[in-house]
Amino acid sequence: MTISAKTLLDGLRGQLVVSCQAAAGSPMAPVAHIAALAQSAVIGGARAVRIEGIANVQTVRAAVDVPIIGIVKAQHPGFEAFITTTVDEVDALVDAGADVIAFDATDRARPVPVAELVAAILRRDRVVMADISTIAEARLAIEAGAHVAGTTLAGYTEHSSVLAGPDFPLMTELAAARLPFVAEGRIWDPAEAARAIAIGAQFVVVGSAITRPDDITRRYAAAVAAAAQPRLGETA
Repeated sequence: MTISAKTLLDGLRGQLVVSCQAAAGSPMAPVAHIAALAQSAVIGGARAVRIEGIANVQTVRAAVDVPIIGIVKAQHPGFEAFITTTVDEVDALVDAGADVIAFDATDRARPVPVAELVAAILRRDRVVMADISTIAEARLAIEAGAHVAGTTLAGYTEHSSVLAGPDFPLMTELAAARLPFVAEGRIWDPAEAARAIAIGAQFVVVGSAITRPDDITRRYAAAVAAAAQPRLGETA
């Protein structure tokens, strides 16, 4: 990392980060499309991008000059945690060009303890972002040396509340506890992103609402269908 963790995080304070990912089998999944999404996000004002997969990180690194939050999503037999859960994945992301390494810091079965992953990331001189679902997980990750905790997995574990939108109650808890945090997860409109910053998020990560046209279309289609339902009995 050519700049310090403090300098990188200060540069992202109060800014938008865009997660450029695509589901397996999506027409947007090819690496060239991920790079195009990242470039488009930067043109639009994103100050960093979150990228999944080694090949994607390598390609995006050559395409943009903003920081990259790198992750690997991989299921390991017998373990529930699946976001950057091994030291080998950490090393591969660093070698690919990631500036920030995000990892699953939830209280679930995992191949490598949280503290060991944090240490591995710090050894490679990268910023550590712990994806959490509860304030207790955030505390443990920060105590282990993580620079920030992300609300990425709130609502996706048995330990957290399932909400339709962003977990603002968790963000409020994190702010009250003075734990450095990033808002991520189910943020669908600019007002929600602004609210997260007002609560105290260092920066906001938005993914599906910007970079997944299938999900965006699905929401519009459902809204239009619901609005049209009362008129189905009408004749032309």
